[in-house]
Amino acid sequence: MTIAPFSTSHPLPVVRLRPKTNARAIRHGAPWVYANELVTDRRTKGLVPGAIALLEDELRQPLGVVTVNNNSKIIARMMDQDPEAVIDQAWMAKRLARALDLRNKLYDAPYYRLVHAEADGLPGVIIDRFGDTCVIQPNAAWSDALIEPLTAALIEVTGVTCVLKNAAGRTRSLEGLDDVSSVLAGTVPDGPVPVPMNGAIYMADLTGGQKTGLFYDQRPNHAFTASLSRGARVLDVFAHVGGFGLAAVANGAVSTVCVDGSAPALELASQGAAAMGVSDQLTIRQGDAFDMLAKLRAEEEQFDVVVCDPPAFAPAKPSLEAGLRAYERVARLAAPLVAENGILVLCSCSHAADMTQFRGACVRGIGRAGRHATLIHTGSAGADHPQLPQLAESGYLKSLFFRI
Repeated sequence: MTIAPFSTSHPLPVVRLRPKTNARAIRHGAPWVYANELVTDRRTKGLVPGAIALLEDELRQPLGVVTVNNNSKIIARMMDQDPEAVIDQAWMAKRLARALDLRNKLYDAPYYRLVHAEADGLPGVIIDRFGDTCVIQPNAAWSDALIEPLTAALIEVTGVTCVLKNAAGRTRSLEGLDDVSSVLAGTVPDGPVPVPMNGAIYMADLTGGQKTGLFYDQRPNHAFTASLSRGARVLDVFAHVGGFGLAAVANGAVSTVCVDGSAPALELASQGAAAMGVSDQLTIRQGDAFDMLAKLRAEEEQFDVVVCDPPAFAPAKPSLEAGLRAYERVARLAAPLVAENGILVLCSCSHAADMTQFRGACVRGIGRAGRHATLIHTGSAGADHPQLPQLAESGYLKSLFFRI
């Protein structure tokens, strides 16, 4: 399906806020309109997912250009507060150029999150860059419908030669979108892509790995952990491709044990260690993380630095209580493995659990393990994952550093 962009000479379809909806919030930068805030008359219901429309308040005053998806609880996403904006390739290229300018200031190599959705002015769109390859997650209907001009704009602005579409993930299903990934331009890399970061080398599987292939968001937390790991024995649980563990070894740790349930992810960690020439300092242990934590305790193992970076246990509000219990359990199982005066790093990427809730769960777990802790540092996502101040959900990543 293709949605033709509208020009200023062709009036957009109009959608309107319900009476008493907070239009002021939209004017001040709130990016989303929920289904119960929009008048859903027959004309609005007839708009195809991803259609571009003009949003008005209840007094028929224009608020800006939005994209509409009746299949989503977020029925409208603000594209541009200029009512005359034309959502075409040129518009996308301007947003991409602004995002690229920031990343060029932050990093000296083209490995980063290039677009972080609403915070970079491209609602629902994630783009991670791996050198000459970009991976797009079009998590909003408009970007799925306009994927061709979006891809063309991306190539125009960055000069990349390969663009991949990753359609996996919960977010697309909430938008009523399919899970079919594809090659949008160029040729798929013939193997994992080596990514230099924090002195380590990570192997990113751009087609078969988790998310887009690598988690760039933890970059500053990898670095802070590495700064505490000189001469240390490190345990990296939920290690994926060895994010924390390889950074630690690259910066002076004497050894790292990486634990994960995924054999392919651990194989990529091993390949990264080999590329760094530190294979003899890396130990791989595959299995359920909770079981492995208990097993290491039974083996009376201890480490100077222990990191637990689990998947989102509380991705949405209905799973919050169960998720907080899971985070507490991780802390309770991990704390006994930390040597006296060692460091315990606990992370959460759950949108539904805020920092206060997550910290409380961690502290309870540490206390129930019979350990005492001081909080020495709090981390969040890197600067290539900017936050939109009006959208709390964009500040999802939390990393707590405890001295035990």
